[in-house]
Amino acid sequence: MKAYSTDLRERVVAACDAGDATREQIAARFSVSVAWIRKLMRQRRETGSIEPRPHGGGHASAFDAVAERRLLEAVRADDDATLEELARAAGVSCCVSAVHRALKRLGVTRKKRRGGRPSRTARS
Repeated sequence: MKAYSTDLRERVVAACDAGDATREQIAARFSVSVAWIRKLMRQRRETGSIEPRPHGGGHASAFDAVAERRLLEAVRADDDATLEELARAAGVSCCVSAVHRALKRLGVTRKKRRGGRPSRTARS
């Protein structure tokens, strides 16, 4: 979700400073929440700025470059390995979702080609 524009922030703060309406009325006028107005006014009081704060980041990937290389080697060695087996082979302690995301990032698909003849009951 993107941060609200500086222009909107300035208009909301100006309306709050004017004091001619309640925060509920200001929130309805600008289509924002009362909690956001409260947060914006607290931020201005504490920092002196109403600019949006930078994104907080997030979790680092469980697979660094070395672990990704080991993961690729594990897939080449045993392409039928489960995601749990691949994580162990790569030497990474993580959930299977993290292994799946790493494989997707590397462009490795888990879908295999069909090895045998089609069944006789299959559609032609």
